[in-house]
Amino acid sequence: MTNNSAPHEEQLWERWHKERDLESGDELVKRYMHLVMYHVQRIAAHLPQSVHKEDIRSLGLIGLYDALEKFDVTRDLKFDTYASFRIRGAIMDGLRKEDWLPRSIRDKSKRIEQTAEHLEQSLQREVTSKEVANHLGIPEQEVDSIVKDTVFANLLSIEEKPKDTKDEHKEGIGYSLPDHNTITPHDQVIKEENYSDLAHGIKKLNEKEQLVVSLFYQEELTLTEIGQVMSLTTSRISQIHARALFKLRKVLKDTISM
Repeated sequence: MTNNSAPHEEQLWERWHKERDLESGDELVKRYMHLVMYHVQRIAAHLPQSVHKEDIRSLGLIGLYDALEKFDVTRDLKFDTYASFRIRGAIMDGLRKEDWLPRSIRDKSKRIEQTAEHLEQSLQREVTSKEVANHLGIPEQEVDSIVKDTVFANLLSIEEKPKDTKDEHKEGIGYSLPDHNTITPHDQVIKEENYSDLAHGIKKLNEKEQLVVSLFYQEELTLTEIGQVMSLTTSRISQIHARALFKLRKVLKDTISM
């Protein structure tokens, strides 16, 4: 095993792998619970407040248990890496099955999208969430929140596994898939253009928005950790994050649709 584990942990893995010792299994779950909480924090940042973290945590635990059951200790692979794929995937699968985004939010999202497009055509420029909110007669914070929720819904939908797959390889796009087909030069160019467009959109954000986006998506900090870095409340960081996503709405939409 190449996990660089401490001797005690190696003993836990040996007893679990050979005997399925329940006490060893419970101890391993405790040791790797931080992986579950990490993914819960990151994914919960995109979800409506109506989705409870405890429910997401339960989904993540299913993924952790699944990782313990299926992990091959003889492979040259760290358990942290393998478990992270399984945990995130279990959460994503659970969210898809539960259809966590309420119909009311989907309807409001459609109204916001239509209003934004109408205002942009009328004003011949990009519009702000405040302008959309004023036109609809709703709070700006509500517009930011709904845009944030639906952007994640789009990301969730493109990670859905093909329905016609017949093999037992459970991983979807959000997991680690074997690469049977090398990306074509044409697809590579499109991918690079999408990243380029997104990078250009990020440059148009203000300083705080750029920092939040960088820390969340590049450095992979949680919103709470970003708040500590920037000396702001988690709620304020969430607002900045949501507003940045609104500004990147078109770029993200075009990138996701590719």
